[in-house]
Amino acid sequence: MASLTLKDIPDGLHEELRQRAIRNRRSLSQEALACLEQATAGERVDPDQLLARARQLRAGVKRVSNGELRTWVTQGRP
Repeated sequence: MASLTLKDIPDGLHEELRQRAIRNRRSLSQEALACLEQATAGERVDPDQLLARARQLRAGVKRVSNGELRTWVTQGRP
């Protein structure tokens, strides 16, 4: 298993990590590892579901003509 050494950790961050370790009944190293795992554990996305949702949302958007857009931009302007 690989190891990692962290240097120059700000005192406040070190203390916060130490307090979290105490609350979670873990060593400082175990707590740091848990934080890293949580920070890097992104939610898996199914590209097909994401694309289907994007298409569904886009279908609900009213199309705007260039004329309408021009009118809105110039409204209230001299």
